[in-house]
Amino acid sequence: FSGPGYFHSRPSAAGAAGYDATASGGSNLGPTNAQLITRVNGDVAKLQAENPGTPIPVDLVTTSGSGLDPDISPAAAQFQVRRVVLERKISEAEVARLVLENSENRQWGFLGEPRVNVLELNIALDARYGRLH
Repeated sequence: FSGPGYFHSRPSAAGAAGYDATASGGSNLGPTNAQLITRVNGDVAKLQAENPGTPIPVDLVTTSGSGLDPDISPAAAQFQVRRVVLERKISEAEVARLVLENSENRQWGFLGEPRVNVLELNIALDARYGRLH
């Protein structure tokens, strides 16, 4: 699900190419590490080009502790709605409804953060509107 018609998850630090389950774990790069700064700045530039003037949710430019987290914040999903709508030529309300349907609140009302499962959301997009190539 890397094309513009799909929601993207947060960056992965698992393995050289990312999302390698055999190499899960954080990168251990500190906030002053030049490699991390270069990657984050590059990701920020791409996202600013996608949605000029819109604040970028931090989870779209930072990795999770495992490097494999399928969830993003509701703000990260909302940030991507415009791109998905334009690529798939469907209404914003329809995409917003799918985001809401694939969102979860805090577990038991107080543990964790509200989140959107990107994998389930993209599968729902394909099921409802067809798979993109």
